[in-house]
Amino acid sequence: MIKPIKEQYRKMTLLEKFEEFTEQKSYERANYDAQECEQIADDYAIEFAEWCMETENKLGYHEGKREWYVWNLDKWLSTKELLEIFKKEKGL
Repeated sequence: MIKPIKEQYRKMTLLEKFEEFTEQKSYERANYDAQECEQIADDYAIEFAEWCMETENKLGYHEGKREWYVWNLDKWLSTKELLEIFKKEKGL
């Protein structure tokens, strides 16, 4: 039985997830692999979005600055900086 993608790749980095697929890839599996990679990226994006919405993060966005204000850190951060914090906290 194949594990759900979210469980199967829980503590791997996004790069590790894709590297694992490229090692196993064959010509016949190309379409399946593309769909699987898309699902991995979707799951990762959803998890990041949900993390951003968690109460303890309390984010506010400033369109002019194109940055996020993180209330518990009391500072402005770019989306990329938020992603790095997310990856560190989740061990990804």
